[in-house]
Amino acid sequence: MEFSSKLLENAVYEMSQLPGIGKRTALRLVLHLLRQPESQTINLAGALTTLRKDIKFCEKCHSISDLEICHICANPNRVQDTICVVEDIRDVMAIESTSQYRGLYHVLGGKISPLDGVGPHDLAIASLVERAKSGEVSELIFALSATMEGDTTNFYIYKLLKEVTIRTSTIARGIGVNDELEYADEVTLGRSIINRIPLEQALKSS
Repeated sequence: MEFSSKLLENAVYEMSQLPGIGKRTALRLVLHLLRQPESQTINLAGALTTLRKDIKFCEKCHSISDLEICHICANPNRVQDTICVVEDIRDVMAIESTSQYRGLYHVLGGKISPLDGVGPHDLAIASLVERAKSGEVSELIFALSATMEGDTTNFYIYKLLKEVTIRTSTIARGIGVNDELEYADEVTLGRSIINRIPLEQALKSS
């Protein structure tokens, strides 16, 4: 792809580093920004810079937050003894949109995937085990994607918790195998949480 401007080429290159954005799409987006008022591009750049510089991760659940403790963990009206274990913030947003769950969350930051170089120590698993052993939690709901990596992560954590007296369950498989949680419709996802099953039972059948 030939560029008439080095500045344009650099902008397209940086835009194309985003997931799912090829060079042609990146060029279209950059040209769109050039056609908009300069203030729009400045606002976008400012929002991204501020996000990168000031964003925090909740000290309790590791979700993205503006404060040290996110608004969900800080809400006294949430069910404090139930924790839903998810991969990332997108899953928290998907579950919250169902209005069917009133407990807390724990964001792992991904799932175990040796092929991608992601091991247990790259995820927030140790802090989850600490929360489970605290005596303040009665149930962990595993809401990881119905993939081999998701099941591997479930099984790994399940083994770590074998000596802990706590109920472990997983969302019902109304979510199709290999489906990502964030793409499930709200009704299906809500029912999957309500109709959750014991994790041990799910592991034996997978």
